[in-house]
Amino acid sequence: MRPQTLDHVAYWLADRDALADFAVRHLGMHVIDRTDAFTLVGADARRGKLTLFAAEGPRERGALEHVALRVGDLDLALAELPDGLEVERPRTGEAYFELGEGVALGLVQAETDLDYDLDHVALRSADPQATASEYGSLGFHAAPDGPSGCPRVEVGGAWVEFQPGEPGAPERPLLNHLAVLVESADEHLAAARDLGVEVDNVVDAANTLAVFVWGPERVRIEYVEHKPTFSLT
Repeated sequence: MRPQTLDHVAYWLADRDALADFAVRHLGMHVIDRTDAFTLVGADARRGKLTLFAAEGPRERGALEHVALRVGDLDLALAELPDGLEVERPRTGEAYFELGEGVALGLVQAETDLDYDLDHVALRSADPQATASEYGSLGFHAAPDGPSGCPRVEVGGAWVEFQPGEPGAPERPLLNHLAVLVESADEHLAAARDLGVEVDNVVDAANTLAVFVWGPERVRIEYVEHKPTFSLT
């Protein structure tokens, strides 16, 4: 398995429009696509995005601790946030805040050619080190621990971080899936079957071909291929 980049993070949300509006107003994003089922927002259609699936609420955080976006200048990015928003800054170059429905977002200052690209996703894990190793079999690369001291894996310059905690098995999770971009979804489907990884679904859409599998601790992972006709902007 050879994922190229962390393509998007997908949520289940009762009010997807509220988060989409926040992302457009304060996080340098625009609405890339909107259907009856989901809203896709991002700074660039071919880079790290957020997919907001419509769902009944309330949702449970489950495995998802937070999603962090990468910016070139943290102070400038913080100045774009609304007045009165409570922001925590646990380390130099990082800031985190919570929005409705349990959504926790972060901003991380790092070298980037695109502000508001995905920097990392933090997941709760009962055994962070073992979970990081399992992600290695799914094509994610071993990486040094993150600034918080937690194990990480890398894909295309972004990370998935595993923090100690109980992910649980919520019936109504906040996290829909994590998606990584691949050259061939069919090859990853065959690889998943060879490895004995549980395949959840295959979706052939207008712009993408996607294979969904169940990863460690029941986190759903999407291997998504952009078709040659990919036309989102």
